[in-house]
Amino acid sequence: MNITKETTIGAIVAEDYRAAGIFNNANIDFCCNGNRTIATVCSEQNLSADELISQLQETVNATTGNSDAVSDYKSWPLDLLADFIEKKHHRYVTTQIPVIQAYLEKIIRVHGDKHPELIEIKMHFDACAGELTMHMKKEELLLFPFIHKMVQTKQSGSKITGAPFGTVQNPIRAMMHEHDIEGDRFRKIRELSNDYNVPADGCNTYSVTFATLKAFEEDLHLHIHLENNILFPKSIELEESFARE
Repeated sequence: MNITKETTIGAIVAEDYRAAGIFNNANIDFCCNGNRTIATVCSEQNLSADELISQLQETVNATTGNSDAVSDYKSWPLDLLADFIEKKHHRYVTTQIPVIQAYLEKIIRVHGDKHPELIEIKMHFDACAGELTMHMKKEELLLFPFIHKMVQTKQSGSKITGAPFGTVQNPIRAMMHEHDIEGDRFRKIRELSNDYNVPADGCNTYSVTFATLKAFEEDLHLHIHLENNILFPKSIELEESFARE
């Protein structure tokens, strides 16, 4: 892949997810704001575009001895990718939400007086938990089944019937807006937690809580990236292909 200043960060990560590590280290949001170019991002954050491109190019050009280390999600069939997101990322969110909430409640009881920011962190996480749960249900009940239907229709060579939501772009637009909201919430959580750094008086549960929150955010980044930068654009492209037939 040849990366230039006009290449969008979402396209780079869609091509090779190892690039996500470079963007994370530079505090660049590649999932919710993946449509920005390298030039735009570097201008906004006062970074050297040439240096960033060099790091990215070195990463994506590197070979790995483990064939499973880098998943080429972009090449996956749409229905398989939708299933993967639901089975892996939706299930992860569902199982981790009560775990993190219980951890937060515990450290608030012990450390809340000296660290009132924990109460605000829990407030943001609880809001995220509620919204994400509804968000995932909408995908599982409406959007993902229609993606499956489009794939099956294309394979059978038949005509696509109308979706209950008009065009696939309508739920996708709503999903992307909700992704932006959750991305903003976790940026606030990261700031309030001092980048998930445990204070000197923090206990082991404090450390586990912040580590679990950080892992949740990292999974959410991949989750949103797979949808915003791969699943959604390819779904729109597939729907448009029916109109050209």
